[in-house]
Amino acid sequence: MNKYELVAKIEAIAPLDTQEDWDCSGWVVDTINSEVKKVMLALTITDDIVNQAKQKKCDMIISHHPMFSVPLKYKDINIYASHTPMDKANGGTTETLIKELGYNNFEIVNDFVRTIKTDISVNDFRKKLEQISHNVRLINNNNIEQIKTIGFCAGSGADFIECTDTDAFVTGDLKYHTAVETSKVVFDIGHFESEILILNRFKEILGIQVEIANEKSPFI
Repeated sequence: MNKYELVAKIEAIAPLDTQEDWDCSGWVVDTINSEVKKVMLALTITDDIVNQAKQKKCDMIISHHPMFSVPLKYKDINIYASHTPMDKANGGTTETLIKELGYNNFEIVNDFVRTIKTDISVNDFRKKLEQISHNVRLINNNNIEQIKTIGFCAGSGADFIECTDTDAFVTGDLKYHTAVETSKVVFDIGHFESEILILNRFKEILGIQVEIANEKSPFI
């Protein structure tokens, strides 16, 4: 397989020029070898993930999270990351999460946030989220019981909570002061849990047999 052709499939969905200024998506390591035999998909590149790839005889890793510094010991394996481009993409990180929950109709509020209309109790929606995350944290400062509109941003989307005209919001990495101040029902399902589903989307886009890295959230 030609690695540049594989990357072209991803960039057709998530163009690299859509990344945020602070992001570091794209080629993390681009070795001299353009042909690859096996690809591993991962959410985050770590020593363990690189070791897993080598043990599985993968010569390329495609990840969601980029690297802002690359250890020399990683230099012998191709690594490509699609972070904010995939977050913004149609069918990207947030939409993958929404569809996993069984919703197919949503509106795009900005590059990162999607919203849905529904009619569900806070408790029932929490149970739905618990099917994909055992780390759900609920903030409900106004003791709201029923929600009809929900905003979503996978990963660290707390900055967008007040950008949507919704009753509730789903994201990961919620900070204490944000939780104290919000008037909405907010569900923090964990950064890892909100984004790990994107690996299946990567596999779908590539259309090849891949290895999926063995990863778990660092929070127990």
